[in-house]
Amino acid sequence: TQSRSSAASDVYKRQQMNAVDSDDLGFDLVDEHSVTVRFQITGVQGKDVACVVEALDEEFGVVGWKVVEIPAGDTHSQALSATVPTVSAATTGLVNSCWVA
Repeated sequence: TQSRSSAASDVYKRQQMNAVDSDDLGFDLVDEHSVTVRFQITGVQGKDVACVVEALDEEFGVVGWKVVEIPAGDTHSQALSATVPTVSAATTGLVNSCWVA
């Protein structure tokens, strides 16, 4: 049988293999009901990726979010944008996390 530390290490390695680097490039407040977030993902050539993109209010509360599904590309990095619907006015938008889908 496998030891607990070895099993935990295997889980960590799988998470690292499925992790995707993302960088926020900016955002545009479209109106009080949406924000467009510009971001870049890197290190995932040839794999489908999903990202959670969020809109936050002035107190950093989440006022909108969406999962963006990105088809596999043939480049090391991709610049993207996503428009997030909001329930109230946002003051910023960002990528929360990305992973290999």
